[in-house]
Amino acid sequence: MKHGIVMLVLPVVIAGLVVPALAQGPPDAAARIAVQREAMAPLSYMDGAWRGPAWTLLPSGEKHQITQTERIGPFLDGVVKVIEGRGHEPDGTVSFNALGVISFDPELGSYSLRSYALGMVGDFALTLTDDGYTWEIPAGPVTIRYRATVGDGKWREVGDRIMPGQDPIRFFEMDLTRVGDTDWPMGEPVSME
Repeated sequence: MKHGIVMLVLPVVIAGLVVPALAQGPPDAAARIAVQREAMAPLSYMDGAWRGPAWTLLPSGEKHQITQTERIGPFLDGVVKVIEGRGHEPDGTVSFNALGVISFDPELGSYSLRSYALGMVGDFALTLTDDGYTWEIPAGPVTIRYRATVGDGKWREVGDRIMPGQDPIRFFEMDLTRVGDTDWPMGEPVSME
């Protein structure tokens, strides 16, 4: 009998929550998109094709050198920033490939980075700085912190592993130079015919 009462009461509760929200009307999409586009404008310095040396620290403690490339552009009429990073071995093979999407949430007033890399996916807070940005990956007691400085066609990003009570351990560095424009990810959309 309890199950039957719950099944009768649940639709009434849901209606009580949904109807007032609908009465307020749908959010003003144009205004929301304008706020998002304006918030993304300071990141336009990232747009383009980038290339340069990078290294990552292997578990053995040895530095593994690669050539890192990035292609970055606006999408959804400037509402999000799409980033693809590739790590190239000396023989040209791609040993690392990642995709990131930066967006801005008007309600929270904050940026986020959705990252796809090494079979993993995550959402991380991204904080703009005077000369770039920072973002962190919480990993139990460890925090992975990335710090980028960008200006005059140069992009330097470092990654540090931070353990409580210990000095940070640098495990990643890249020094890129802007090598040109890219129409990625915009390009030409699929035609309707």
